Amino acid sequence: MDLAKTLRLTQTPTVAFVGAGGKTTAMFQLARALSDGNAESKVEGRAPVIVTATTHLGDWQIPLADEHIIVTKLEDLEQFNPRGVTLVTGEFEGDRTKGLERDAISWLREVSERNHIPLLIEADGSRQKPLKAPAQHEPVIPEFVEQVVYVTGLTGLGRPLGEDIVHRPEIFARLSGLRPGEMISTESLAHVLTNPEGGLKHIPATARRVALLNQADTPELQSLAHAMVKSLLPAYEAVIIASLQGGQIHAVHEPIAGIILAAGESRRYGQPKQLLGWRGEPFVRAVAKTALEAGLSPVIVVTGAHSGKVASAVHDLPVQVAHNPEWQSGQASSLQVGVLTLTNPLRHSVPLRGIMTPPPFSSGKWGGTGGGIFLLADQPQVTPAVLHALVEEHAATLSPIIAPLVLDQRANPVLFDRLTFPDLLTLEGDVGGRGIFSKHKVS
Repeated sequence: MDLAKTLRLTQTPTVAFVGAGGKTTAMFQLARALSDGNAESKVEGRAPVIVTATTHLGDWQIPLADEHIIVTKLEDLEQFNPRGVTLVTGEFEGDRTKGLERDAISWLREVSERNHIPLLIEADGSRQKPLKAPAQHEPVIPEFVEQVVYVTGLTGLGRPLGEDIVHRPEIFARLSGLRPGEMISTESLAHVLTNPEGGLKHIPATARRVALLNQADTPELQSLAHAMVKSLLPAYEAVIIASLQGGQIHAVHEPIAGIILAAGESRRYGQPKQLLGWRGEPFVRAVAKTALEAGLSPVIVVTGAHSGKVASAVHDLPVQVAHNPEWQSGQASSLQVGVLTLTNPLRHSVPLRGIMTPPPFSSGKWGGTGGGIFLLADQPQVTPAVLHALVEEHAATLSPIIAPLVLDQRANPVLFDRLTFPDLLTLEGDVGGRGIFSKHKVS
């Protein structure tokens, strides 16, 4: 995995980087991946990527770009023609460059949109320390930014809170509840990252939020990072664990939905299988409780035949019931109701015909979900451990489809990455998710 894949970028991304502990490294690694990996609009083998800052950049960072343009007035950009990774900054102030003013940033955005060029922005400073807390004026994130990546250096964990580890330690102390000199724990760091005056400060309401836990260079730090994930989701839509200096991304944790298919009539069986008893409760309720225990979110129960009874069986659980009015057409329609409900969680009945083409994946969030596990309502024997294993495999690989093996055969439940959702929406009739197995890699 690389940052371009893990960040789930749009076709022309605008990404802001804030925080500490590898922010500039992350920004330029992404810029280089986009420049080298974009086969379209390349000039001499390099696709253009615009990198800029609303804050100071150190002069040591400039060689990371292919080209550096200094802007003292807006007219300096009239002949702007980016090639490769192009860094645009204000003039030098000692050993640092000034950040760009708002009008220049807006101008770069127009160029980016018009020519489909990625725009990456460093939006605060950290004095090269692993941790920081934002001052009153920070971060300076433009409202048009689509994604904000908050970078944190894990080497600050287990160290005493002080100026050698934390940029602006007095603010960090107030946000974390620590006193100066106390050891920085995962809990105190999570408090800062999820605080509206800390890691979430000034992030535009429409921007995707990503926490990048960097410097996970040892198994111990990777373990501590994994332990923070639960407290960081859902404040962030993704939590990435990485060692950027070594070029490694260890895991990408995202919310994974649980979609329970409970629409069948069970005509041949003679009674609704989803309502049969399992350890004292209906099948569908047992499956829903398993999904909740495994941490799947949201959990959606798709009903069809016997919708009232199925809904009643889960009415007091924190799940959403979505009715499939076309349940008789086959399982494909229930898959699609589950997927479409992620885009509009307030709908309890999703009309299918005429809206099989959702907003383009690249511009849609699917409810902030990284994927979905489809569970059958008549398989209550599936355990939370099985669901955990699917989620952990997805975090480690971002594989498009992950299915357990039983006696060398693919079995249920199956996890589908959200990249596959548009293909699921093309299925028809009684074809389940296996209808797209041939199109995507199955792990």
